[in-house]
Amino acid sequence: MKKTYLIEGMDCADCARHVEEGVQKLPGVQFARVDFATATLTLEGDWDESAVHQRVQALGYRLKDEHQPPTTKPEPFWLGLGRYLIDQAETRLALIGGGLLLLAALLQLLAGSSPLVYPIQLLALGLAGYPIARSALANLFINRSISINLLMTLAAIGAVIIGESGEAATLIFLFALAEALEGYTTDRARRTLSGLQNLTPTHALRLEADGERWVPVQTLTPGDRVRVRPGERIPADGVVQSGASDVNQAPITGESMPACKQPGDLVFAGTVNGSGALEIEVSRPAKDSTLARIIQMVTEAQARRAHLQRWIDRFAAVYTPAVVVIALLVAIIPPVLFGEPFWNTPAGHGWLYRALALLVIACPCALVISAPVTILSGLTAAARQGVLIKGGVYLETLSRVKRIAFDKTGTLTLGKPVLTDHRAVDCPGCEDRSACPACRDVLALAAALERASAHPLAHAVVSASQMQGIHQQYPTARNLITLNGGGIQGIVQQDVITLGSHALFDGNYPHSPELCTQVEALEQQGETTMLLSQNGTVRGYLAVADEVRPESRQVMEDLRRMGIRTIMLTGDHPAAAQRVAGQLSVDEVRASLLPEQKLQAVEELARSDGTLAMLGDGINDTPALSAAQVGIAVGGTGNAQAMETADVVLLSGDLSKLPYTLRLARFVMRIIRQNVAFSLGVKALFLILAVMGTATLWMAVLADMGVSLLVIFNGLRPLRFPQGTFHPNG
Repeated sequence: MKKTYLIEGMDCADCARHVEEGVQKLPGVQFARVDFATATLTLEGDWDESAVHQRVQALGYRLKDEHQPPTTKPEPFWLGLGRYLIDQAETRLALIGGGLLLLAALLQLLAGSSPLVYPIQLLALGLAGYPIARSALANLFINRSISINLLMTLAAIGAVIIGESGEAATLIFLFALAEALEGYTTDRARRTLSGLQNLTPTHALRLEADGERWVPVQTLTPGDRVRVRPGERIPADGVVQSGASDVNQAPITGESMPACKQPGDLVFAGTVNGSGALEIEVSRPAKDSTLARIIQMVTEAQARRAHLQRWIDRFAAVYTPAVVVIALLVAIIPPVLFGEPFWNTPAGHGWLYRALALLVIACPCALVISAPVTILSGLTAAARQGVLIKGGVYLETLSRVKRIAFDKTGTLTLGKPVLTDHRAVDCPGCEDRSACPACRDVLALAAALERASAHPLAHAVVSASQMQGIHQQYPTARNLITLNGGGIQGIVQQDVITLGSHALFDGNYPHSPELCTQVEALEQQGETTMLLSQNGTVRGYLAVADEVRPESRQVMEDLRRMGIRTIMLTGDHPAAAQRVAGQLSVDEVRASLLPEQKLQAVEELARSDGTLAMLGDGINDTPALSAAQVGIAVGGTGNAQAMETADVVLLSGDLSKLPYTLRLARFVMRIIRQNVAFSLGVKALFLILAVMGTATLWMAVLADMGVSLLVIFNGLRPLRFPQGTFHPNG
């Protein structure tokens, strides 16, 4: 059995590890994973439900079944914080303790050394510190590990022993307040990061035999028909049956412009209908929609932690116990070996107080939270732009990419032929074929023939004639036949029209050497040529080639500016590959590759210096995608295999998302390094100040709280990472 729970009250990044360790020890639990960024506990095995709840409660938290969070309107920060403080039982006790501390301070101010001050301070300490001490002891006895709550408890007890009861109570109150503030800030971050989950509407207008009825989206099944009115979100993946409208697909594909949808077109759950009403036949249940799979993959991506994130977790696991040992040595060695004061003196803090300050500084929250919030921000920002990255490890790998291998057909090109040139034999040397009557006539005759053909090149000829407005100049050919040697022939009006390869015409239709030279020059550039004759007289030629994607040139330019080397791997013949490579300024071309040769090429490149990414369509390039350090599939909304096999998916098939994704990855890893350096730097500074006797307990708490909040806010910056503004390093 596998189940996921939401954890309430988990406000410390180090807490996730303690909950995970504690639950893992329960009988029947085969696997337990706690994700702090999403506040979820995932269990596998056959466990006792009540035992899991009791264990988590003993560690100081609460569980509830995972559910889709309701859509709520954002509220002002301070208003939300006040509600959060009142709603949490632990923070209510801390607030009462803070009120008692304020009362004690007033008594001291008004009455001097009142006998009520000390008991009031102890009561404040007990109220604010009870949840902290309970969680600390539970973690100590259950997990046999030292938590930040234990450090704070020991520091408070030590402060009371040396006669600093007021500072002990202040320490615990500030710590509880800091944890609550950090918890509230993290909760706001989680709500921001989980915004994708609120895109799908909860109900749909289903068409039934007796009319229309609103039903929960979860009850929709394939074959159901739903009506989507203007401005509403589409409730499920499906196919348009009637109506036409512009649909905003940005939540799924990241496209900036709405897509026109007509009968027969695919639509996706969570996208926004435009001005027209649509009738849609559901093709997938809600739990299997494209949006649901994206959300699931983004959530599961947290399990694939980046190497830097795993290093931080390992470091934090030994960091806290190490500081405890250092604090013990600081308290003992100077008084024992050098005769320094153990207790506080009028001249300054004793070494026990300094050791207690070290315990407070040992909190690893800011360090541990530096990676998960930043990585999930990056994954969510990418998903909003229609880029699915399946884990922090791939985000980290993308930040190191120095070379990218591209498939050609369908990746750098559109994967469909277009007419690139056409010319009549009796053309006077025109530069604009669309304005030349002779050239236009050659194209119109070819289109009349190709309209009756199902050949892949026929669409290119017919489309070009439609663009020039001459597709109806001649009636569609009749008596169409296929010729041996590569060609077709038919009757247009009363004329016999033949369209075929250069080889066919060389043997059957005499033509000038000049025409041969022109056609051979085009073929050497990788274009496919066809000659046309009318009643046996050669009239001219047409050239067709696969069209380069409109965004490919800019993408290659951006990659060069980022210092990334590009390699084209294709099964196409060298001339066609060189034609495309020349247009895009690709650094290296390997053509005429069979699938196994393409795989060998990727394996060879992956063994060379520099991290390699492979970009392909995610189907026939799957082996090559798997062999690269990171595989990137182009297009995935209609291709479940691409979404499952690749490490990164450009859902809309828009290549311009590639430089954006690489820049985002570099930006995310730079922020993580900033957070780690800042966290460790502040810790090191306060360790020095504590040993020197300058840092007080409450100063250490405030510094830790400030660092944690700054790390969280810095980690949320990828959510606002712009797509359009180019900078090589993000």
